[in-house]
Amino acid sequence: MPMSPYLAEVRAKLGPDLLMMPSVCGCVFDDEGRLLLARHGDVDLWAAPGGAVDPDERPEAAVRRELREELGIHVRVRGLIGVYGGPEFRVRYPNGHECAYMIAVYGCALVSGTPTPDDDEISEARWVREDELGGLPTTSWTPLVMPEVFAWWRAQAS
Repeated sequence: MPMSPYLAEVRAKLGPDLLMMPSVCGCVFDDEGRLLLARHGDVDLWAAPGGAVDPDERPEAAVRRELREELGIHVRVRGLIGVYGGPEFRVRYPNGHECAYMIAVYGCALVSGTPTPDDDEISEARWVREDELGGLPTTSWTPLVMPEVFAWWRAQAS
């Protein structure tokens, strides 16, 4: 589902103008320390999967829901890595809508399922090592956040 009914209602009133968007991101690692990335079809860029927090939804529940909806996987939230925002988190979508995201980034473990793109929001998924990130077209915020994500994983694995 690309836009929740709540967000569609807000957009109907606001139009394409800037909207502050609370959101979550789920950083899922496999046993080899590779991170699950998703190609987001609307912007054709790679990032860890996630999305907007719905009204009255707890952020941890939102990250579990987003990964289930976008990739068909069930995850266990292992911890909060950090909360991020700033100019690199501002996006103008092809339809003209502008959002400034504040993203709560969670470290997650895969419980069940095989990552399968929903072909709506996500067009492709893959596991990547930290040294492979530079070779992918990523969101503007990915290079800022991913070093902390991989550092978090290394601290958990030791």
